[in-house]
Amino acid sequence: MERLDEAGRAMLFTQARTANTFDSTPVTDDELAGIWDLAQWPPTAANFQPLRVVYVRTPEGKARLLPHLADGNKDKTASAPAVAILARDTRFHEHIPTVFPARAQMREAFEDDAAGRDQVSTFNSALQVGYFLLAVRAQGLAAGPMGGFDRETLDREFFADGRLASVLVVNIGHPGTDPWFDRLPRLEHEDVVQYL
Repeated sequence: MERLDEAGRAMLFTQARTANTFDSTPVTDDELAGIWDLAQWPPTAANFQPLRVVYVRTPEGKARLLPHLADGNKDKTASAPAVAILARDTRFHEHIPTVFPARAQMREAFEDDAAGRDQVSTFNSALQVGYFLLAVRAQGLAAGPMGGFDRETLDREFFADGRLASVLVVNIGHPGTDPWFDRLPRLEHEDVVQYL
């Protein structure tokens, strides 16, 4: 397996930052499709893939989204060319025969286990959110992930049937004027990693 070069590491990790302003350059359908083309491949438990993506770009879509965001997130979201609502499919198990055909019977086991579905979809969608953010960066775009929103009202607005549950809102675009806050510290290696 080849090692990612320094430029790739910088793009995805060491130099990448959360954008807080965006310029007006549009984000194309191909760029947005390319994000998922990358984000779909990393692992989830039993290949369950519970993450779902709603891209919001139109003025009408933004008008529906903005009222549910924390006040500090509204301006930057209004200026972002695209916004992704990332949600988990609470009935992901219906797709098990497609995504894990060797264990298709797991569909029936999860049908009667709402608590198990909730736990599995929460964990695996969180994994996929991380992959999604890296895929945005790999497309040469800036991501601005935000947890500051009212999940209950947003879900009523966008997912009224209750099947999807929002996880994160992500602004997507090209960085605007003064887009980065100062980088915050990271914990030291010895505070995090053990070798046994």
